[in-house]
Amino acid sequence: MGQMFATSVLFTAVIAIFILYNIVKILKQYERGVIFTLGKVSLTHGVKGPGIIFLWPGIQKMVRVGLRTVTMDVPSQDIITKDNVTVKVNAVVYFRVIDPRKAIIEVEDFYYATSLISQTTLRSILGQNALDDLLSNRESINAELQKVIDLQTEPWGVKVTAVEVKNVDLPVEMQRAIAIQAQAERERRAKIIHAEGELQASAKLSEAAAVMSKNPMALQLRYLQTLTEIGTEKNTTIVFPLPIDLVTAFLKMAEKKD
Repeated sequence: MGQMFATSVLFTAVIAIFILYNIVKILKQYERGVIFTLGKVSLTHGVKGPGIIFLWPGIQKMVRVGLRTVTMDVPSQDIITKDNVTVKVNAVVYFRVIDPRKAIIEVEDFYYATSLISQTTLRSILGQNALDDLLSNRESINAELQKVIDLQTEPWGVKVTAVEVKNVDLPVEMQRAIAIQAQAERERRAKIIHAEGELQASAKLSEAAAVMSKNPMALQLRYLQTLTEIGTEKNTTIVFPLPIDLVTAFLKMAEKKD
């Protein structure tokens, strides 16, 4: 008799726990529950939470939906750019559910659907850009991707907050071509800077020559300064420049003697 009573109590306890498990639900702060009553979702009371939720067993069913931002990696996609270059591009999408009711009713799996939309949009948008734009205009391309993907996921109650293109893998031949182009660009800039320096130096020398031509003593002082600088160096041969007027006088004297 006592054994039957214990079994009965245990059975009743199991049934009570099972009923409580199906009646009482606890939703966290970042969760919401979409309540189906006899297969329907009420427009006013169809979404509940957070906190303790009570359900009618066998009549109501709850589906949990997280409201936190989800980080989703978009697999690497083969893309042909506008200038017919094949590249591999991957990206990351940040999104969150803003309408739990739509996220459950309007689409079977909002995460999977958002992933597929992101992949197709990535190929479509990036294929409209040339390779140089793809490498240099990341911000504008990311903004356009976010706008297009968010427009398509809006009916599902999903808000895409950001899209970032991570890596652009180029073929080996294209990497070499870009390296050659970059080297040529650096050499061009170096030549321009050198030419500008020569132009500025020639302008300063012209100004100095104009000043010295007006004052012969300045030219003599510069001549003596040059001799001083030469004398400080350890040279075995020193060439002394002579004024043209002095050389001309010697030449005239030689002609008179002849």
